Amino acid sequence: MITTRRTFFSHIAAALIVTAATFGSAPAHADTGFQTWINNFYATAAKSGITQATYRKAFAGVKTPDPVVLEKANFQPEFKHKIWEYIDSRVNPYTKRVGQEMAAEHARTLNALERHFGVDRNVLLAIWSMETNYGAVLQKDDRLHYVPRALATLAYADQKRSKYAKAQLIAALKILQSGDITPRELTGSWAGAMGHTQFIPTSYLLYAVDADGNGHRDIWNSVPDALATAANLLRKNGWQPGETWGYEVVPPANAAKYSGQTKTLGQWAALGFLRPNGKGFRSPNTRAELKLPGGSGGPGFLMTRNFFVIKRYNASDSYALGVGLLADQIAGYAGMQQRWPRPDGSLDISEKFELQNRLKELGYYDGEVDGNFGSGSKAAIQAFQTQNGLTPDGEPTQHLLRALRN
Repeated sequence: MITTRRTFFSHIAAALIVTAATFGSAPAHADTGFQTWINNFYATAAKSGITQATYRKAFAGVKTPDPVVLEKANFQPEFKHKIWEYIDSRVNPYTKRVGQEMAAEHARTLNALERHFGVDRNVLLAIWSMETNYGAVLQKDDRLHYVPRALATLAYADQKRSKYAKAQLIAALKILQSGDITPRELTGSWAGAMGHTQFIPTSYLLYAVDADGNGHRDIWNSVPDALATAANLLRKNGWQPGETWGYEVVPPANAAKYSGQTKTLGQWAALGFLRPNGKGFRSPNTRAELKLPGGSGGPGFLMTRNFFVIKRYNASDSYALGVGLLADQIAGYAGMQQRWPRPDGSLDISEKFELQNRLKELGYYDGEVDGNFGSGSKAAIQAFQTQNGLTPDGEPTQHLLRALRN
């Protein structure tokens, strides 16, 4: 049974505004500035219908800002991953295999969601993978934060995100007040993204669904609720049932001048943009936008309406492409037919898996074979290189793979 419960559309009357003294004096070891901010913010929360009881419950035991939240908020990546590195880490034999296992395990739920929302089950599974590795991230306590504390931290100490954090904090308090989840379970990322499918509180209030029929919209513990919530977002943003997200195409020599343009698939075919498998386009009158994420030397993609609906979940082109490619692989379709324009000597995703497997067979590596080269993989590579007279740089290369094969 799939039922949607009323969310924040009907505001309840504002509760009595309290002074800082209402919530008690801050203990000596607390951050008094933070405590004062929490006490004062109740005036704002009350205007949105948050009761004193809810507010007390939300901040019971919260005495200081979350220092890890501030560390993550201030972290600036030193470089941007190339598109093939991003896709490799998210669309690979591991994520495909687990996705197909999840498809079998949750077949009944996925059947119901597909019928009710019209959203491709494989897209829902791909989103689940992209967001939390099919829920595995939720098992890592060091990745989770108590959402009211995290958002209060940002509102109090991060001027750039203060407006966002205040809006999300009020939404989180509404979630708590609704009874959908207990304070102990109200966890999320440093920025407040929650549950299996990583919804921020305001999006939760808009789209959350009770799919398992237990009276609570629980995206933290209920896979049906989490996947239904993702499906509801896609449907309400214009998902086209039965349609694909896009097509991989072989770009002609002059492709770059068309990048970003929108034409019908038939018009694109007439310009020489053809599928690498030789098949035609199912609906030549469908309009699609040309994307060249790897540059003029890489494969092309003609993106249809559903690609841009996926971007309502996450505005990144790379994210939406990853969801589409992984969904196709989970469904059993072939992966990309063309190679990305990788630097000479680098590995494609199948070679990355082969390299890890060979290191594991030789006893150098005991981690997950997932195509991602973190500290464990790099240490294994360095150990192999050291013992075999190679420069111990820890880099996964064609030269290293040839040495392993030999």
